[in-house]
Amino acid sequence: MRTVESILSAKGKDVWSIPPDTLVYDAIALMAEKGIGALLVLEQGKVAGIFSERDYARRVELEGRSSRDTLVSEVMTSRVAYVRPTQTMGECMALMTDKRFRHLPVMDGERLAGVVSIGDIVKAIISDQDFVIQQLENYIKGGSYF
Repeated sequence: MRTVESILSAKGKDVWSIPPDTLVYDAIALMAEKGIGALLVLEQGKVAGIFSERDYARRVELEGRSSRDTLVSEVMTSRVAYVRPTQTMGECMALMTDKRFRHLPVMDGERLAGVVSIGDIVKAIISDQDFVIQQLENYIKGGSYF
């Protein structure tokens, strides 16, 4: 099974982040511009939290806050789980399913190496399954499977 490192190699290691004193409105605008569902919140180069569409919906909209007057630090998720580059897609999927979140920072020692989303994991799993199916079809037809 592929590792997180292989997913990052394929998708890139760009990480979109904001400081904790960012207004929620500006964070949502950045997420919309980049077509992403979450931003890492970095303070002095360290992960201080993560701000996601879910945080916005539950802690801003449902609580009647104004996105133009609320800081990300007030509504972000501050307990952030992460994975290492050597972990497998299966391990990521299990963690995401168990904890019910869709984005995982990837930490290589103390260095932020990237972020993987549930979409990245599902895409990689489907790609692997397509490859296996193709190889099995070639084998059944008597063709080369290498």
